[in-house]
Amino acid sequence: MEYVRLLPKNTLSRFVGKVVRVKNPSWLATAARDWFIERYKINIAEAEKPLSEYPSIGDLFIRKLKPGLRPVGEGIVHPCDANLTRAGQLENGMILQAKGIEYSIQDLLKDPKAAETFAGGHYLTYYLCPTDYHRVHTPVEGEVTSIKHIPGRLWPVNPWSVENISQLFAINERLVFNLKTQYGPVALVMVGATNVGEISVSFDPSIRTNVAGGEVSEKFYAPPVKLEKAQEVGIFHMGSSVVMLYPKGAIKTEPRLGPVKMGASLSHIEN
Repeated sequence: MEYVRLLPKNTLSRFVGKVVRVKNPSWLATAARDWFIERYKINIAEAEKPLSEYPSIGDLFIRKLKPGLRPVGEGIVHPCDANLTRAGQLENGMILQAKGIEYSIQDLLKDPKAAETFAGGHYLTYYLCPTDYHRVHTPVEGEVTSIKHIPGRLWPVNPWSVENISQLFAINERLVFNLKTQYGPVALVMVGATNVGEISVSFDPSIRTNVAGGEVSEKFYAPPVKLEKAQEVGIFHMGSSVVMLYPKGAIKTEPRLGPVKMGASLSHIEN
């Protein structure tokens, strides 16, 4: 996997983002889509529309689900279909990435007050693989006060990278959704990765990621954008990760690691 260090990952990701959206010639796009379904064992039965209405891999990847497939549980819920790989209490403003590797929430959020804001709180790290549904939802009812776009690298976020690339989630490109909730401030971080052509915001198409160049920018909403629990907030155009930050007292018992479904309560255990 050391060869990954040499790849022009951002440029490659923009290119892949364009390729997976290609619909012509239709026979080639359809063949690629069908290969993708077979390769990653995509559960087409869950898709909102018939397969014929997904003419490319890109269209299939950002598919919506049939209504009612993800019941919304009590309390705080999972924001996405994913593998919950890490969960723990925030100590000294640090998040455990992998054994022997930590990174700071100040670096993750590009916020000098982050350690103070989330002191004694909890973090949860989710990994979305190609098989998963790739729309992200808010785990609590609340209001989006701002979205911060932090340009960066696009390292893969697979197990090898998590265990070998220092500060991975704090150096990759990301969008930070700042929410005001009944529990206090909550941060939902959508982290980009290699071959993620774009991260889009469901309620604000003006925000674009993976563009050449750019500085950290933050868009404030006045009035804030009100969201119901489990309402869609963003879309990964190919797979990546989500990091959730909760304030002290919001999470009473750490959830069990492993596969989770969007909308399931943090206390729910998948079969």
